[in-house]
Amino acid sequence: MEWKRIISIVTIACSLHITVKGQQMITLQEAIAAGLHSNYDILLLSNDSVAAATDKRYVYGAFLPNINATAGTLWSTSAQKQKFDTRDDVEGSGIKTGNINAAVNLNWTLFDGLKMFATKQRIDELYNLGSINLKAQVVNTTAEIINNYYLIVRQKQLLKAIEEQMSINEERVKLADRKLSVGLGTKPELLQAKVDLNAQKAAHLEQQTIMIRLRDQLNQLTGMQLPAVYEVADSIPLELDMNISDIQNQVETSNPTILQALKNADIARISLKEAKASRWPVISFVSAYNFTRNENHNNINPFASTFSRNKGYNFGFTASIPILNNLSVNRNIQQAKLDVEYQDIAVSKQKSLVNIWIKVAYNSYQYQVTALNLEEENIELAKENVMIALERFRQGISTYLELREAQKSLQDAYDRLIAARYNTKLSETELLRLKGEIIR
Repeated sequence: MEWKRIISIVTIACSLHITVKGQQMITLQEAIAAGLHSNYDILLLSNDSVAAATDKRYVYGAFLPNINATAGTLWSTSAQKQKFDTRDDVEGSGIKTGNINAAVNLNWTLFDGLKMFATKQRIDELYNLGSINLKAQVVNTTAEIINNYYLIVRQKQLLKAIEEQMSINEERVKLADRKLSVGLGTKPELLQAKVDLNAQKAAHLEQQTIMIRLRDQLNQLTGMQLPAVYEVADSIPLELDMNISDIQNQVETSNPTILQALKNADIARISLKEAKASRWPVISFVSAYNFTRNENHNNINPFASTFSRNKGYNFGFTASIPILNNLSVNRNIQQAKLDVEYQDIAVSKQKSLVNIWIKVAYNSYQYQVTALNLEEENIELAKENVMIALERFRQGISTYLELREAQKSLQDAYDRLIAARYNTKLSETELLRLKGEIIR
């Protein structure tokens, strides 16, 4: 089925599990595969897709005749009294009658203005729309999983940056304590170094808490298929040479929202055909086989039969010709035409929106790539500046304020660099989501 084909695109090829510090390593591909298999939103739409496939499977029933069989039996007991002009009246009670009847009826619509063909076409298109809806949910869920996964990676990188700052602060504490012990330092300098170290420890704990929350959030997106405790990758791979023309050239044939709008327009046109078919007569072939049997006991009428049986078949044609039906056919046709116009406008609107979204996302992508290149250069400068400031502080030719300022610059540089990497990934993912080919 279509939804199974879509999900099989991202089947995991690797069966090995990597362990880091006692925690299972979950790759992005494994997270996506788990999400496509068990994400609740995808499962709900998969159920709708199966329902549409069921309708499509049985749509040929509209071309088949209706055959119904009926059967019944009836027993009765009665009292009768009959008066005659030429003979004596008769009267009796306990008169028993038995009746058995059965019939098989066939009604086959031969022509209905081609409405049955339009109905089949509409159900086929509804099935295709269900597949497009499922693909749209798969694309959106995949993008959400990618963004959440790399958000954890971002926080992991921030955690490492904090640990690097902690190591520098620990060195500051040691140097400040050593300088104080030989009379070259001051107590406030040592205290400030300890305060800064404790602040980094608190930030480290907070960062760990954030990562736990994000891991649980990713687990929920995957339908709770991930381990309770797991590890993610250390880096964010980036595609830095995306071209907007490659996306715009294919977007009208691959963007799920545009495909949804186009399919709704197709369904509206088919519904118009169904409405127009109501103007035509309906011609049907009818046939029946009937059987009846009657038995009368204790009959008081000497001329009445005590047993009778009738059986036989009939066939023929019927035509139902619409003449006047409160103008409901004309009203339905006008409503269908308005829906066609509405869906055509919706298609134009969706194409315009997607093109605007692509331009906005691509501008953001270009900015983030430029910012990333700048921050890659800044981080090296900030690291070198801290090393120089730390060495000058160790030699006693600079103050702890200069070292703290260098540390603050390094921390800010890390924050900007890690944010630039993640934001570039967000922009890249958004462009692929809009293109409709995020699963490749």
